[in-house]
Amino acid sequence: MLSTARLNLRPLTTADVDALVALHADARVNRFVPAFSPTQARERLERVEAQWAERGHGLCAVELRDTGEFIGRCGLNHWPEFDEVEAGWTLAPRHWGHGYATEAARACVDWGFDTLDVDYLTAMIHPENEPSARVAHRLGFAPRRQDTLFGKPITVYALDRPPAPNHPTGGGERR
Repeated sequence: MLSTARLNLRPLTTADVDALVALHADARVNRFVPAFSPTQARERLERVEAQWAERGHGLCAVELRDTGEFIGRCGLNHWPEFDEVEAGWTLAPRHWGHGYATEAARACVDWGFDTLDVDYLTAMIHPENEPSARVAHRLGFAPRRQDTLFGKPITVYALDRPPAPNHPTGGGERR
């Protein structure tokens, strides 16, 4: 679906159960996002597939272009309880520090603003998750509010839709 210089992003499917379970099993990952049993992962992936079918967006598998290796997930997730679309990213720890999260999330954010009728995108980040906060800042997100997700505190970062390039006032018009 989306390609960058180093990555391919495609919709997650139920065929990704084992990869999702392995990704979320690492203690460094599930410090901030939940671990999944195979059954929970399948249920989550069924919801991801439904979101793609119903809304035209959802979470993607992030794969290295050169090898096809699954290195994480990234995408645009609608949260009905907030009525917001979140740009989210989670990568396997051995792939941290290479700029992959920023690269994948940038592709999703740009695609989201090109295709979705939203005024802003969010990134919901646990206050202690400094690496994800740095990714959010690199993408231009800024803290907007404190909230709770799955009973845990989060900082909701937001990135407003960029102004339309040819609009005389520099903003407000949707593409």
